[in-house]
Amino acid sequence: MAPTATPRSVFTDWFTSTRSNNGNQCVEVRFDGDAVLIRDSKYRRNPANRPADEPVITVTAREWTTFLDTLRLRERTPGVLTAHTAADGHTTLRHGDTVLDYTPQEWDAFLLGVRDGEFDRIALTA
Repeated sequence: MAPTATPRSVFTDWFTSTRSNNGNQCVEVRFDGDAVLIRDSKYRRNPANRPADEPVITVTAREWTTFLDTLRLRERTPGVLTAHTAADGHTTLRHGDTVLDYTPQEWDAFLLGVRDGEFDRIALTA
């Protein structure tokens, strides 16, 4: 009988899709154990913004996986983490009161990374 794989916690630095514009404008993600953190790199480039006030969305690993699966199926994203793309292509990512806004190019790069599995956080051990 083969051993079953069990999930283990994952920790990473902030990263972006390989399709992003050198990380200058993009959706950034970090895995911190059983949490997934999301931010917008544009915020950090504005010298008027204070790092302590940077909006960061934090979701559970399960919520993140559900969100990615929904994006891959090109369905609406109901749930605690939602994405709404306007007619002009700008996308708003929302979790509770925290909102991140992305340009069409940023969101497209993120979606390409999602479809390639670049943001999958599940690491398995045998």
